[in-house]
This record gives sequence, C-alpha cells and structure tokens, in this order.
Amino acid sequence: MVDRTESGAGGGASGSPGGGRASGGGVSGGQSIGQPSLRTRLVEVVRLFGWLGVIGVGGPAAHIAMMRTRVVQQRGWVSDDEFARMVGACALVPGPNSTEMAMALGAKRAGWRGLLAGGASFILPAFLIVCAIGWVYEDVLTSATIADIRRWVVPIVAAIVLDALRRLRSTAVRDARDGVIAALALIGAIVSVPELLVLAIVGAGSVALRARAATRTMTSLLAPLVIAASTTTPIVPMWQIFLVFLQIGSVIFGSGYVLLVFLDAEVVGRGWISPDVLLDAISVGQFTPGPVFTTATFVGWHLAGLGGAAVATFGIFGPSFVFAALVGRVVRWSQRSHVFGAFLRGVSTGSIALMVVVLVRLADEAFVGWWSAATFVLSLAVIVAVPRWREARRARVG
Repeated sequence: MVDRTESGAGGGASGSPGGGRASGGGVSGGQSIGQPSLRTRLVEVVRLFGWLGVIGVGGPAAHIAMMRTRVVQQRGWVSDDEFARMVGACALVPGPNSTEMAMALGAKRAGWRGLLAGGASFILPAFLIVCAIGWVYEDVLTSATIADIRRWVVPIVAAIVLDALRRLRSTAVRDARDGVIAALALIGAIVSVPELLVLAIVGAGSVALRARAATRTMTSLLAPLVIAASTTTPIVPMWQIFLVFLQIGSVIFGSGYVLLVFLDAEVVGRGWISPDVLLDAISVGQFTPGPVFTTATFVGWHLAGLGGAAVATFGIFGPSFVFAALVGRVVRWSQRSHVFGAFLRGVSTGSIALMVVVLVRLADEAFVGWWSAATFVLSLAVIVAVPRWREARRARVG
C-alpha cells in the first residue's frame, strides 16, 4: 500500500511511486533535464508530508530526522549540507521549525505551490486528529484519563527524540569548533537563557571562531524581537482567538515546550481556560502526530468548537508560510557569504544541541516507574533495530 511504502525506510528508493523518479534527478534539487512535471512533484510533496503528518510522533527532532531520511537519503531532493543549512535557517525565523522545514522542502521541490502543499498536508492530519480528540474530551475524557495516556506516551516520545539526536549528531558536531558551539548552547539552556538569545550568541560565536576578520558585519544579521500587546476581555470572539494565536505564531521561537509559556501568559492569563485545561492541551499536542503546535487547535476547540479550532490553527501556523518562504533565500545567502554561513552553521549546531535539553525534560517526566523505563528501552530498541533490519534486508535482496 502507498502508506506502508511511505513509512518504510526503503520506500522512497524504489517502492513508493515517485521515489525512484525523484532520486533520478533529485540530487540537483529536481533541476535536471527530464525532471518530473510540476503536478507529479506536487503529488510527491503532498504524499510525503501528508504521511509524515500521520506518523510523525515525537516532536520537531523526530520530524526533522524523518524528513532527512526521506528527502536526503532516499529521494535526494537536497544534499545533507543544504538540509543542515535549512534546519539552521528555520531556527532563525519564528514558528514551528519542523512545519517550516516541510514548507521549505516543499518549496525546494515544487516552488511556492510546493510550499503551500507541504505545509498544509503536514498540518491537516494533526488538525483533524486533535479536533476529534477535542470533541471526545468535552463529553468523555477527563484530565486524569489524558494524564494516564501521557504517562505511557512520553517514554516513547523520549526514545524517538534520543534516536533523532543520535542520527543528527554528525550534522551538529563536525569538528572541535562545533563542539564548543554545542557546549555553549547547552550551558545557555541550562541557565535558562531564552532560546532565541542562545541561538544569536552561538551564531556570533561561530563567526568569531570561523571568520574573525568579518565579525563586525554581525550587527546586520540580528533584528529586534517585538511582541505586540493585546487587551483582555471576558468574551472570546473568533477574531480575538485568531489575533492572539497569530501573535504567538509570529514571535515564538524554539520547541513546543516554549509554547506552554506563551499559552500560560496569553490564554490562561486572560482567564479563557484553566491551568488544568492547558496541561491537557499540551498533552494532546505531545502524543498526537504532526506539529506539536496543534495544541492551539485543542485550545481553540475548547473555546469555540470547530470554528475556534480552525481560527486558532490558522492564526498560529499562518505566519510560518511567510517565514518559510524566506528559508531558501537565507540558505542562498549563507552559501554566498562566508560570515553568514558561519553564523548559520553555529545556529544549526546550537538548535540541535538545544534538543538535548528537551530530551532531559522529557526524561524527567517519562521515568516515573520501572514500567516507564522498560517502555523507553523497548521503544528505543525497536526504533534503532527496525531501520537496520530493513537496510540488511535491502542488501540481501540487492
């Protein structure tokens, strides 16, 4: 079946429709003579990111690792180095990084139509799943039930993130200078420095290590972060739900855990939902596939049903379509400018290093008993073993 092929480690090479075609001309980014038609490439984008939106449990680290496997190793849409630059570029702009990677990779494959198709197909499955859970939550599920489910899911998520870090380590740390940058990022996260500031510092540090003569140009690379203020009202009309989540989507940097801080200030602080409902929303965003930012979908449903879910989702993801359109330009700039290339490499290394902190936070929540540790170990063993088994099977068949 198509879905099984997409989820398999070897599906893109020969089994999935479009996989072999993409790999034939994809090494040059789909620009070679005889490349598939635009319609074919759009279908490839929708199928790939739609399927990742269905199976993509584990947050941004796991999503990005899955994308790297499929678009670099299996299909050859971009090179490993360009993929790493895109990861760093997405970390430089606000919004959910893995969703913006889906958009940027879609744009690389099929232009602006690919950008829209990649983002929409990655978001839509999670939106539908969270809406269904939001509907059940109002009539059936309780906070205790969701908390029980999360106690089983979080160890699996922790295993997925650890495996993603294992696979991304060669991208994050390629020499001793990258090791210094990764250490700085970890120290900054441990002492609670805001993630955006951490990335700016490690980017500047990378320039200092790699392009000392041109560090004075760094001031042109950093822009101020402005957060718009908004008023509180006891009534929650659709337009205000939209504006609040648009504001969050326009300024939030980092992982889904950062979203908890924004929602606590902008939604709980307004008295729209209780802290318990916020924790339920974060739980739903964690254990459902696709972007963690569909937590906003759950909150919107709780506030105003399907309409609230739709406007909250559009509000928080809408800015990402604009920011993702800039990723290709940022990558090209990094290729032309040695200074900016060094800065972006530092940001890429720092953003991947920050995932270690996310894993530590997950581990703190995951290991609450022997059974959770056993779930983690079993999940990690399966995650590591299955791709190796598939690779060995392909080698025997070949």
